[in-house]
Parts: sequence; C-alpha cells; structure tokens
Amino acid sequence: METKKLKKEKKEKNKLVIAISSRALFNLDLSHQIFKDEGIEAYAKHQQENENVILDPGVGFTLVKKLLQLNSKKTPIDVILLSRNSADTGLRIFNSIEHYGLNISRAAFTRGESTHPFVGAFEADLFLSSNYNDVQKALQSGYAAASIVESKSNNSHPSQLRIAFDGDAVIFSDESERIFQEQGLEAFHENEKRSENIELKAGPFKSFLVSLQKIQSTFPEQNNPIRTALVTARSAPSHKRVIHTMREWGIRIDESFFLGGLEKGIFLREFAADIFFDDQQQHCNSASQYVPTGHVPSGIKNI
Repeated sequence: METKKLKKEKKEKNKLVIAISSRALFNLDLSHQIFKDEGIEAYAKHQQENENVILDPGVGFTLVKKLLQLNSKKTPIDVILLSRNSADTGLRIFNSIEHYGLNISRAAFTRGESTHPFVGAFEADLFLSSNYNDVQKALQSGYAAASIVESKSNNSHPSQLRIAFDGDAVIFSDESERIFQEQGLEAFHENEKRSENIELKAGPFKSFLVSLQKIQSTFPEQNNPIRTALVTARSAPSHKRVIHTMREWGIRIDESFFLGGLEKGIFLREFAADIFFDDQQQHCNSASQYVPTGHVPSGIKNI
C-alpha cells in the first residue's frame, strides 16, 4: 500500500499528541481471543466481570509511560486512548490506566467502528494500534501510524526515552526503495550516488520526528531524556544522501546505523529502543524479538 498523500501541514500546535489503541497500550490477548471465539456478548460479559482486574502492560506501554513523564507546561505531551470498545466495556481499561498512574484523560470509544477518523480529529502526531486496517487508513490520510507487532521482549533503557526509525518508506519516501526493488542493488547505488546532494522526499514519519525533536530540543543536549536512532539497511555510499537530507530538514538524529543488510534486532537491543518503526514485516519480526516494534505498512513493500 502506498500512502496517497502526506497530510496537509497542520496549524502550529505547541504539544506532542500520541493516539494509542487499548490493545497497543495493554495486553488484551485473552479478552480479544474471547471476542474472536465467542462473540461480542461473551467479550462484554468477560470485561464487566473483570473490570477491577488490572491489565498487564502491552507493547506500547513503556513508550507511553516515558512520554507522559516528560509532560509539563514547557513540554506538553498528550496521550489519547482510541478504542473499539464501548465506554461500558472500556471501564476496565480506564481502571488500569488509573492503577498505573498514567495521565490519560481523553478517549474515544467507537463500539466496534474504525477509530482512524479520530486520529485527525485529535490532531495526533502518531497513532499506534493493533488493528492493521485502522493503521492503513490513518497512513492513507497522511498521519504517522504503526501496527504494533506482538513482542514479549522489552530491553528498554531504564529512564531515557529511546525511539528508533527505519529510513526508506518511514522517515523518507519509498522513492529509492522502489528502484532497489524494481531494478536491483546496483541501480539503487548508482541512483543514490547520482542524487547524493538531492534531498529525499518526506515519508509518513517525518512530521512525527520533527514534533519529537521540538520536545527534545527544549532539554540540554547532555543527559537529554530523549534519544533517537536511524537503523537502516543502507550502507556506504548511499548514506550520503540520508545525511544531506537530514541537514536540509534541520533534523538531528543521535545515533545512526547503516547496516548494509545485517539483521537489525541485535543493534536495536543494544540501543535499548522503547519502540522501533520499520516498513518491512520481516525486519519487524526480527526486531520484535528484542524490542517493542511497530510495522509501518507504507511504500512498495506493502502494496
């Protein structure tokens, strides 16, 4: 699936907004299985009977917790819950939010309907969900969105918020990836060498990265509570165009890994990412063995 267009520039806002689904925030595997096997009535009954049973953290929990710890008047950060539950069955979710001390007060409960229209209504910079279709539709509308990949591993840094990104089809467009897929590695390198001083077009996560860096820049560079990384299959000489593009955009990435096709998971483990975003399912499956991961179904590899 190719993103039809990036969203129009939103009016300037002074806060970072993250929208997250209940299944991305908490582990609702058992409840979801009941819903699939026995239907909505059995699911609602289970949630009501267990509404005071606290849910375990999900894949996106640590990311949200660390973001909210940075929330202040100087660096306002808002986390929105978008759920396909009804408000009634969603009471257990809010009880769990209260238990963990998460400052989440805004929510939309759609009772089975798609949540993606409300990503724009809340002016979210990022949408995380376990529902692949909702994520696809949000991306098509021009918003940064990722489908949470099931992961039992969490090697995150104990205090610092760490977010890692793939490059092509995530931060950047898939223009170079298309050449690689359609014409091969040699044609890809020739194109990147020829275009090394031509900046890449924006991908679906550029706007989120810009918003994140605005928050990051309010803190001193030394001991900054946010750290970012680029983890890409690119290698020399194609790294030059990436560096040139970042300079033109005025974006600083703290750590960059040009892996030339090596497995990304081990490097992400050492970076201790709270989440990693990649457009290719095979990379996501590998990464999720080590760190929380979000699949970005964007670009030629997802058509």
